[in-house]
Amino acid sequence: MTAAADWPRVQLGEIGQSLIGLTYRPDDVKSSGTLVLRSSNIQDGSLAFDDNVYVDCAIPERIRVRENDILICVRNGSRRLIGKSVILDRRVVGQTFGAFMAVYRADSNPFLQYFFKSDDFKRQIDEHLGATINQITNGSLNSFVVALPSPTEQREIASRLQDLDQLIAAIDRLITKNQAIKQGMMQQLLTGETRLPGFTERWRTATVGDLTDQHRRIVDPRLDRGKWFHHFSLPAFDEAETPVIQPGSEIDSIKFVVPTGAVLVSKLNPRIPRIWAPERIGIDSIASTEFVVLTPQPGNSRLYLKWLMKSNAVVSRMKLLATGTTGSHARIHPAQVAAIEVRVPGEREQEAIGTTLSDAEAEVDLLRKRIAKAKSVRHGMVQELLSGRTRLPVEEVTA
Repeated sequence: MTAAADWPRVQLGEIGQSLIGLTYRPDDVKSSGTLVLRSSNIQDGSLAFDDNVYVDCAIPERIRVRENDILICVRNGSRRLIGKSVILDRRVVGQTFGAFMAVYRADSNPFLQYFFKSDDFKRQIDEHLGATINQITNGSLNSFVVALPSPTEQREIASRLQDLDQLIAAIDRLITKNQAIKQGMMQQLLTGETRLPGFTERWRTATVGDLTDQHRRIVDPRLDRGKWFHHFSLPAFDEAETPVIQPGSEIDSIKFVVPTGAVLVSKLNPRIPRIWAPERIGIDSIASTEFVVLTPQPGNSRLYLKWLMKSNAVVSRMKLLATGTTGSHARIHPAQVAAIEVRVPGEREQEAIGTTLSDAEAEVDLLRKRIAKAKSVRHGMVQELLSGRTRLPVEEVTA
């Protein structure tokens, strides 16, 4: 990106310093002590504490982190993770960071945090990455060039972008809150602890097999080779709640035909309870045999079946039954799924519960769309404001 003509272009090493993180031994790792910030502690541009490592060893004072330090992933097995960053806050002051990370320390960091998220930074990373080694050296990082406006304009730009960060954080908190509410509703409604108004009929005990048909019609590749299908691919299913539909996948192994009205349930752990219940499926649709393909029997709600298969009772049972299998992905046999016992209401109450939970899910989906839009706006503003193509009105302070 082209910077404003009156902004000087400087190297990061001229205005701050890059620090390489701590190298520690396996026996330094303890259950508590000094937190070592690693790549996993940066999630979607924010600090995360779901996967922490602590050490008990000597740590140089200079690599104990300070507020407003910028933590950067400079070495990783995954090339796409190189350069992900976060500005550090007071929660981690005095902690340290690992050898695959770097900290950049400068007075301009409230502004520079957005340079580290810019396309210009990503471009310079691509120019410096080796062909086989996914890392940015300290020398490379210090040589990166940034267009630097005056301190007053830096503060104004950072303030505008921080306002968007706060909006994104607020929406993210709403998503977390609504997801917790939905999980609570699932626990109460799918067990009968809480009944929806107007329903008093007693629930019955049944098995998943009592409620559904397992679709077993197999596509024989010897008979259908050369025919094109929509293939619901389980590996793509790992990336999100819905699998990628891959039109044009020629069948080269045995697959299940997927009937209209089916609910697809992953039978692999840890992918349990990945569920997909598309509204419409084409007549030439198939699924990997790593799915259990279920359709509700008459008198049972497909919408309720979708949520039932996500319930704690079913998911915990499926995971327990799958644990005895060797390999990185333990499997559960479809017959074991069919034998799982559940408590179920009548069809009308099933439909009402399914609708209530789907409405709660729709609210979360709407918030996800809002946060995606806000992030897109922020990305555009970063490119415009840090390039100087869009200037903010500022009043410079003169001595």
